[in-house]
Amino acid sequence: MRAAPTILHLDMDAFYASAEQAAKPSLRGKPVVVGGLGPRGVVATASYEARRFGVHSAMPMAQARRLAPNAAYLVPRFHLYRAVSDQVMELLGRLSPLVEPLSLDEAFVDLEAGGTADDRASALAIGEELRAVIAAVTGLTGSVGLAGSKMLAKIASEEAKPNGLRLIEPGTERELLAPMPVRTIPGVGPATADHLRRAGMTTVDDLVRAGEAELVRLIGKAHGSSLHRMALGHDDRPVVAERDAKSVSVEDTFDMDLHDRVRVRTEVERLADRCVRRLREAGRSGRTVVLKVRRYDFSTLTRSETLRGPTDDPGVVREAAARLLEAVDTTGGVRLLGVGVTGLADYTQEDLFAQAADARAGAEGAAEVADEETDGTATAEADRAERETAERLAARQWPAGHDVHHDVFGHGWVQGSGVGRVTVRFEEPGSVPGRVRTFRMDDPELRPSEPLPLVRNPVDYSSWPASLPKSLSGAVSSGRESRP
Repeated sequence: MRAAPTILHLDMDAFYASAEQAAKPSLRGKPVVVGGLGPRGVVATASYEARRFGVHSAMPMAQARRLAPNAAYLVPRFHLYRAVSDQVMELLGRLSPLVEPLSLDEAFVDLEAGGTADDRASALAIGEELRAVIAAVTGLTGSVGLAGSKMLAKIASEEAKPNGLRLIEPGTERELLAPMPVRTIPGVGPATADHLRRAGMTTVDDLVRAGEAELVRLIGKAHGSSLHRMALGHDDRPVVAERDAKSVSVEDTFDMDLHDRVRVRTEVERLADRCVRRLREAGRSGRTVVLKVRRYDFSTLTRSETLRGPTDDPGVVREAAARLLEAVDTTGGVRLLGVGVTGLADYTQEDLFAQAADARAGAEGAAEVADEETDGTATAEADRAERETAERLAARQWPAGHDVHHDVFGHGWVQGSGVGRVTVRFEEPGSVPGRVRTFRMDDPELRPSEPLPLVRNPVDYSSWPASLPKSLSGAVSSGRESRP
């Protein structure tokens, strides 16, 4: 535990939804919900306007639509979110070599290790500057917590939301934590909280009063001892610089269970290609291919195959995933599929090309045998599945909220699509709300596009944090701090 509040926690406010509102002038100040839009989709983020209706993260999308039927429902644009996250993480890296990202929109920073703060006054100053610079560079807001430990810094940022700063003075931890629910303590999930509730413990003060021995008896030595220390406000966990990812994976939940085996294999191959694209974007390769299948009854199966060496070849991953699928019984239907690669490395092994060729030869031989045994009914089913897949892919080309460009009308975003039509609102970040037009789904003048920057001419922050641009002084002075 530190005597000065030099651990900073940054949490961007309603990140995905705020990014969409910044990119789409017509949505500013209106309820926006980002997530999977199918019947089995869940909410990833809801804007503060949508939260007033009771919509929150991890809620089933069907329930969100009932609560806020007039909200804008959008499919996530992870390319945009990652680009903004990279800008924010680069700013945090200027403050300290010890930055611990927790997600795209959340991170701890050790200000003391970076020499940017060593007491209350300097920590407050850098926290205010950080909020102002983030707003100037990204057009978005973030909330900042400052404390002498990671646990308290995260609590502080949560209490500062939205768009605020909260500092917890070292030495006030016990008083602050006492009335808070036990879920406030890191590592206390729903199951542990329910177990503690049955023992009569619902607040942090209850944990302190129970004592370490009782907590050890209830939940085990390691967890009980740690929980008691944190309930007392003692958290000596260090800020750990970003660790290398251990795996790369993608998965899809389907609106309706997949029953056709050809369709299931097609989806597995598509997921394998997406997984390899992410792998290559990260500049990595992997040695073990993992297939995840969740069946109609919610039972989940995983299968894996370890290759001769690391690869980023889409053919190798695709074929390995297909072989793993052959060992899985999909009778009854499939509701979720996932493909991942583990055992990551920063190089590839060339003899995998031979492995890919061998796998293809084996697959082709099996296909020839299957062709000899295929009758007219099976061929018709395969053709129908192929047509259904083509229609599904066509619909996926225009997901709600994603960017498009029209040769005549310029940049816009998809408001909705269906029945062979796609509706587009033409506007850009910083523009006035735009007009809406409808086109054929196959209009040759309309095509998917990359997201535009949320801020076209960001303030020059190259000298930050050594000095703060004068143009940001107003933003800094408008920040708010609440004290315990």
